[in-house]
This record gives sequence, C-alpha cells and structure tokens, in this order.
Amino acid sequence: MPAIAWLDSPRPNPDNHPPKIILRPKDLPMSYAALESTINTAFDARDTVSAATKGEIRDAVDHALDLLDKGEARVAEREASGTWTVNQWLKKAVLLSFRLNDMSTIPGGPGGANWWDKVPSKFEGWGENRFREAGFRAVPGAIVRRSAFIAKNAVLMPSFVNLGAYVDEATMVDTWSTVGSCAQIGKRVHISGGVGIGGVLEPLQAGPVIIEDDCFIGARSEVAEGVIVRRGAVLAMGVFLGASTKIVDRETGETFIGEVPEYAVLVPGTLPGKPLKNGNPGPATACAVIVKRVDERTRSKTSINELLRD
Repeated sequence: MPAIAWLDSPRPNPDNHPPKIILRPKDLPMSYAALESTINTAFDARDTVSAATKGEIRDAVDHALDLLDKGEARVAEREASGTWTVNQWLKKAVLLSFRLNDMSTIPGGPGGANWWDKVPSKFEGWGENRFREAGFRAVPGAIVRRSAFIAKNAVLMPSFVNLGAYVDEATMVDTWSTVGSCAQIGKRVHISGGVGIGGVLEPLQAGPVIIEDDCFIGARSEVAEGVIVRRGAVLAMGVFLGASTKIVDRETGETFIGEVPEYAVLVPGTLPGKPLKNGNPGPATACAVIVKRVDERTRSKTSINELLRD
C-alpha cells in the first residue's frame, strides 16, 4: 500500500496494520494552525456554509487557496522517509470553496463567449510581467484553475490543471492531458498527450495521486485513486492504474498495489481469470507489468528536452 500519512484521523485499517499517522500541529506556524482549526470546524458544519457565509470561514478558505496558488502550501508533502503526508485541511478548504463561491461568468470562451463556473482562471488579470515572474510556459488552450501551482520552467501545452494541484519545476503537461484536483506532480516529469491524472474531489479520495520526480507517463495512460508513482518510473503508453490495480514484477513475481516502485518500467498486461463454473477459462483481468528497471537506453528515450524549457 502507498506510504501516506493522514494528519486528521486514522485511515480505515481493515488489515489491522499499524496506521501511519503524523500529528504535528505544533510544527505549523500559528497562522497555519489557526487556519487548519477554522477550516476543520467549518468542514464539520459544511451544510451551514454557503455563498452568503462571511467572516472568519471565508477568510480562512481564501487564505488557504492563496497559499496553494502560490505554492507556499501543498495538499501533500514528502517526508525524508519517503512517506507522503496529506494535509487534509487544505483539501477541505478546496471542497469548502465550492460552497462559498457563487457562479459567475468567466471570459475567454471561443468567439468571445463566456464560461459559467465557480472557479476563476489562475491567469485572470495576468500580464506580461506576471507571466515572466512566474517563469513557466502556458500555450494557447492551457487551462489552469486558481489555487493550482505551476513551478518555474514547466511547460503547459493545451491541457487542464485542476484546483489545488501542484506541478513542479521543468515538468511538461502535454496536449489534452488532465492533472486532477490536488494531484502532486514532481520535477522533470513528462506527462504525455492525453494522460489522465485523477483528482480527489469526485469520487472523493482520501489521498491525491502523486507522481514523483523524473517520471515519464506514456500517452493515454491513466493514474487515479491516490496511486503513488515513485521517482524515475516509466509508464508505457496506455497503462491504467487505480487503487486496486495489480502491478506484477515479471522477474520476481512480486505484486504491488497502489504504488509503482522507483525506476520501474511498466507496460499494460493481463492476469489469467478464474475458471468459469463450466470449466472454461474465465475472462482475464487487466494489470500492469514491470518488465525491467530504468536503464540508460530507457532514459535516453524518456528524458526531457532542455531546449523546450528555456
């Protein structure tokens, strides 16, 4: 299972394994601790939160979203041990924003049309100076919702980055790819054309999808349901990973679920199905297969092109 720690409450633990929980409110600056307390309290009473809500709750949610937008806070953070800590209060702030914000017109649609939504563009009001300061490329057709963070030297082709997501330095999000809500994308990652990185909002997920540094996600692949792809892993075209997808190492026979090992090279595969009642072979089930670990030949085919990031 993925090494994730929850800051609020124990994760459901049907296998009776010791839960990995990190409680560290004293480590947070007082302002963060106050934000966390206000947002947790508001989330517990979320049925009473609406577009008419003012004061402390709205201020706390707006502040939290601003921290996410600037990259000063993240929905998930990697500990030195490799465990990812999920800041559930920040995810709750994202969810509360949908109750706090009313619908409004958003300009920029084709032919001068408007969109109709609750979340403005990250780029609303940006001019040349703001883009130069941010230091990433966003080509026509790239959509980023406010509260997503994009680091310097990233490249956004016509793609969609949802709110609360974090895209780190020198990463490329290629054409028609989606980075879901609160997803965490590392440095020097290549997300190929048509890739889907799942979010946490619907269906509601406990932890976000995490793609660590130096990974390559092949075209039309899908990574969802809180799966962690560890550093340097390579997913071939058309690999589909969810929380229950079996990842089988064909050399050792070891099976992983919910986490791709470091520097593993994955391709789509199948596992034989159980025999039917009449004795005939049952339908095979999809899996992912680790065919090898990354070598220089693989790296030469999947490394990023620095010329595109100047």
